[in-house]
Amino acid sequence: MKTNSKVVEYHLEASAFSWEISTGKSIEAWGFNKQVPGPELRANVGDTLVVKVTNKLSEPTTIHWHGIRLPAEMDGTDAVQKPISPGETFEYRFVLPDAGTFWYHAHSNETVQMERGMYGALIVEDSTEEIMTDAERVFIIDDMKLDAKGAFTKPRWFIPRVVERHDGRQGDTLLINGKENPIIEMSAGHLERWRIINATSARYFDLYLGGNEFSIIGTDGGLLESPIPVKSQLITPGERFDIVVGPFDEGDVFSLESLRYNRMTFLRPKPEKFASIRVGRPVPSVAHVPDTLRTIVQLAVSNAEINRRVELSVGLSFKDGMDFLINGSTHVNDNPVKVAELQVWEVVNASLMDHPFHLHGFFFQVLEENGTKPSYTAWKDTINLKPRSKVKIAWMPDNRPGTWMYHCHILEHHQAGMMANFEVVADGMPIKEMPRTHKHH
Repeated sequence: MKTNSKVVEYHLEASAFSWEISTGKSIEAWGFNKQVPGPELRANVGDTLVVKVTNKLSEPTTIHWHGIRLPAEMDGTDAVQKPISPGETFEYRFVLPDAGTFWYHAHSNETVQMERGMYGALIVEDSTEEIMTDAERVFIIDDMKLDAKGAFTKPRWFIPRVVERHDGRQGDTLLINGKENPIIEMSAGHLERWRIINATSARYFDLYLGGNEFSIIGTDGGLLESPIPVKSQLITPGERFDIVVGPFDEGDVFSLESLRYNRMTFLRPKPEKFASIRVGRPVPSVAHVPDTLRTIVQLAVSNAEINRRVELSVGLSFKDGMDFLINGSTHVNDNPVKVAELQVWEVVNASLMDHPFHLHGFFFQVLEENGTKPSYTAWKDTINLKPRSKVKIAWMPDNRPGTWMYHCHILEHHQAGMMANFEVVADGMPIKEMPRTHKHH
């Protein structure tokens, strides 16, 4: 533990309130501390985060700390925690072992609570990082399905319900940090770090900045080994990407938009604008982004032997039109894994649509996608599977025994059965406090 580690405390109050998403347009939101997104929580690697959550909603809730390697009992699922009843307060307490862009969100009745605004960013910083940018911003992508009066819609008839269950709930009200079509002002000549979180129920966000090149420097589990220059980047529900944008010229104006991406739904994909970027007068830059960001040690070779197969599929249901399945069943209890026993899983998407696979509490490395090694190594907790595809992932269960979960992060698919709980077991080993300040170097 670093000697300068400290306890960082926050208090979140979940409640219903009126929230203005654009001038003269308000919604009845649910969220934390009467804002959408909830407060941005910040701390440093090695700090102990203490978050007291008071529930002023009319229904129970829990908070999942997406991407944090924390003790199982703090993971915020119904499997490890009694939901926080209306009027009650629960204290989450855990050490922050990794730097990166993380987020917190409701993990009870998610399809309702998250769409209404029950989410926020959790940024963990590392003073040893050598990246210096002229500014840093956090952008949380979201959408809402509203009627003409700004009320949340609910499909009344069987066919619309089946379509929403199949596609996931995707709305036409597009939000960045709780606002419609904001204007982002930048200085010419500046390099900025943008931490982007996809908090939507089902939207695939293919980031595009008017054709301008940007660099990916980090993903779910923190920094990459080196910056990756791209002109677009797909960010699926639950995923995070840290990028460096700029420098731009004075007077430049372009859109922050999502390109058309066909994830094989009933909804026809189209490009959509989320914000406008305006570049103002030049300001001297102090930015420095090194060519080497860190070293990531490979967990396994790409042809490592698989010790678990997880199949995602869709099956017909008389009651609901369709079920979303793990290994042929809904809401599965999968076999346990042992502490310190390397896991090499083949995750197969046998369906005809995309699914973002999310593993709680642990980072994995993608060894292969359809037999091909990925172009760069990264620590991930969420990975997209295209139709009829498979990925091979490797991860190490460290000494945090308890109940964990993996699921499709399209919230309606999770609700419809595409999820599993499993135990991490110590196998007779004495339980020691895991070295949570360990970095992935």
